[in-house]
Amino acid sequence: MAGENRIKRIRNIGIIAHIDAGKTTLTERILFYTGKTHRIGEVHDGQATMDWMPEEQERGITITSAVTTCYWQGREIHIIDTPGHVDFTIEVERSLRVLDGAVGVFCAVGGVEPQSETVWHQADKYGVPKIAFVNKMDRLGADFWGTVEQMKERLGCHPLVLTIPKGAEDEFEGVFDLIKEKLIVWDEASQGREFTELPIPDDFKDDVAKAREAFIETLADVDDDIMEKYLGEEPLEPKDLHAAIRRACISLKGVPVFCGSALKNKGVQPVLDGVVNYLPSPLDIPPVKGVDPETGDEVVRYTKDNEPLAALAFKIQMDQGRKMTFARIYSGVVRPGDEVLNPGKKKKEKVARLLQMHANKRERIKEAGAGNIVAVMGLKWTVTGDTLCDPKRPILLEPIETYQPVISVAIEPRTTGDQEKIDLALSKLAEEDPTFKVRFDEETGQTIISGMGELHLEVLTKRLLREFNAPVRVGKPQVVYRETVQKSATVEERFDKEIAGSRQAATVTITVAPRERGSGNLVRSEVDPELLPEGYVDLVLDVLRQGLEGGVLKGFPMVDVEVILKDVRFEEGLSTEIALRAAASMAFRKAVEAADPVLLEPIMRLEVLVPEEFMGDVIGDINARQGKVERIEPRGPIQVIQAVVPLSKMFGYSTALRSATQGRGTFTMVFSHYDPVQ
Repeated sequence: MAGENRIKRIRNIGIIAHIDAGKTTLTERILFYTGKTHRIGEVHDGQATMDWMPEEQERGITITSAVTTCYWQGREIHIIDTPGHVDFTIEVERSLRVLDGAVGVFCAVGGVEPQSETVWHQADKYGVPKIAFVNKMDRLGADFWGTVEQMKERLGCHPLVLTIPKGAEDEFEGVFDLIKEKLIVWDEASQGREFTELPIPDDFKDDVAKAREAFIETLADVDDDIMEKYLGEEPLEPKDLHAAIRRACISLKGVPVFCGSALKNKGVQPVLDGVVNYLPSPLDIPPVKGVDPETGDEVVRYTKDNEPLAALAFKIQMDQGRKMTFARIYSGVVRPGDEVLNPGKKKKEKVARLLQMHANKRERIKEAGAGNIVAVMGLKWTVTGDTLCDPKRPILLEPIETYQPVISVAIEPRTTGDQEKIDLALSKLAEEDPTFKVRFDEETGQTIISGMGELHLEVLTKRLLREFNAPVRVGKPQVVYRETVQKSATVEERFDKEIAGSRQAATVTITVAPRERGSGNLVRSEVDPELLPEGYVDLVLDVLRQGLEGGVLKGFPMVDVEVILKDVRFEEGLSTEIALRAAASMAFRKAVEAADPVLLEPIMRLEVLVPEEFMGDVIGDINARQGKVERIEPRGPIQVIQAVVPLSKMFGYSTALRSATQGRGTFTMVFSHYDPVQ
């Protein structure tokens, strides 16, 4: 099937949620009901298709986002199952960047949990339309309407409730479809593959009518066509409702909400219908924009096969030592043997093979067109966030934002002969994961690896042994601090020295000033580039940017600092590149020292779920760790404590919480902000 018809049938979706909300369990059902797999793989058995890494099977969590393709009602659905654990947030971020729609999974007991909130707002940032599935309706304490209310409060969205549960906890039997006005019940013998639509029982008619009325009112608020018909008391046909829900969903005005229990095989098919009926195809989203790397002008690429190629590499995976690049194709067609341009690296790449992925299994394909997500073999230079395009019609797409690591450990080889093997393995892992950084400490002679949390680094050191046969000794975790300045300072610095028999001199004036916390660094020039030889202003700005990579207190990266190049005094014949670099470097260091530098530490947002009888001990422990409890709210029999705590005080917290609550307390921790060290 060619052209627009093919693209119209594609859905690129991600499954996003908090850890343990049931994302992978839902994905397994989707694969089973669409005929992609012939049996359901369970997470708790370590048999889930999408959790194929040994580390994932051991821990029962998703670590790496897995891609697969399945078919439903004649539509081709590309699914990315993303991790829920905060240490692997980059996997979610880079997946959302290339997706057209997302399914947010919420636990009916836990409601809207912190990581659900984080990933939902990440999806908002990229303008990704979403549908929601309230899972685990069979669990003790399940509260469907409570979760819907939390979605309004915490996510600021308009839930369009399309299915409501019949019963809850162990009495959960099925769902009421508010558009068809039917009760849907699933057949357990067929593992939920078969289901029956029944008339609504008399004693539920009022509840269903009330919920349907509320849904139509919400839809009327966000859709003018429905508003007119609703006010004119005209009958609302299912096709009118479907069209309006689709419009509301794609324009981010409403979120279709479904409910069920993925583990009990109930409620999954309506979600699949929701994916194909309400989430956008690549044609429904705005064309991708980028810049021409030659001229800097804005360039637009439409989602068509006959446009020049534009694709974004969003994930690198090492496969038996070979590099596999996952890419989303926005326009054009790519085939094995094609030469493509990586404009960011100014390198041409040769496409060796194209693969359609199903978790860690693959199938060779002859070509991939606009709207597809594929794996490409043979690319040497490309990393996460790079653009691939037609060499004759270049375009540079916006790269993927990455996060800075907050925790480090020192590692060393078990035997001296292993160092080279470890260096090679670390470079491959760092290429896969942009939040994983490796550096060599000259003073101690140790290799320092940094990541997003203890689990992140633990998984990576396990992979060193399992995949690269490179065992290491691991030191104690260390917090990655930052540095910033607290006031403004202006410094003029002159470099004037004789080097290799010739005098070299230059004078640079800069101002260093603090910026609002979280706003990032800004390096800019107020010098007219016409007054200096070509490229000299850029050269000085480059030195200043490099200066921000290591502060004056402990050498940690600097954040939220503005550096302004005020003046460069150029002396003909004396002001060489070396002199300018040296003057700029000296001026930067002196200005930072004069601007009252301060050390910042990462502060984490902590949410602890704990039975009431252990609350006093848990709060006491948080206070002892210099944490601040911000609020406590009941959630059924459980109390939810929300606090902010310095990361440096949180090592080993999971063990402390387990022993303080007899194993009944759970917690999640996400990075919040940096604050001066107390």
